[in-house]
Amino acid sequence: MIQPQNITEYFINKYVNKNDIVIDATMGNGFDTLKLANAVGEGGKVYAFDVQNIAVENTKKLLLENNISNADLILDSHENLDKYVKESVKCVVFNLGYLPGGDHKKQTKKESTINAIEKSLAVLSCEGFISVTVYYGKNSGTEEKEGVMEYFKNLDYKKYTVLVSDFFNRPNNPPLTVIITKN
Repeated sequence: MIQPQNITEYFINKYVNKNDIVIDATMGNGFDTLKLANAVGEGGKVYAFDVQNIAVENTKKLLLENNISNADLILDSHENLDKYVKESVKCVVFNLGYLPGGDHKKQTKKESTINAIEKSLAVLSCEGFISVTVYYGKNSGTEEKEGVMEYFKNLDYKKYTVLVSDFFNRPNNPPLTVIITKN
């Protein structure tokens, strides 16, 4: 069955190469950080961001268990990625919402996410992509979803291509995955 993470994983497998530099903008429990670290290999680098200590600890543990050492785990908001990332990147992955298994009150916010996406576009290489999976529901994430979708809709079509993948016939607010590339 096709899941949102399969869409992002497809793009990672197709476009991310050994020695690339990539960003996991919302580290969470580290699964995307691990995928990205494996994709870029020892010669590449992953910058992974989260504002919660538990996310950094969970990710650190997962990477140690898998003998991964090419990821910088950064306890800071993704909207500050420009303070850490100075080079061009091939891929930026966002999973919006709250930490799975964590406090639902601590979730990504529209303003900081849009700032982070703008900064990601600034460091994105011409052959790179940004993946944004938007999780939302009746009690969380709707304002952020509406804000980022409006932002994407207004990106200059001459500069960017925006692909929105919607699980149209699924109940209960299925996540949306958005892929952005530079033209």
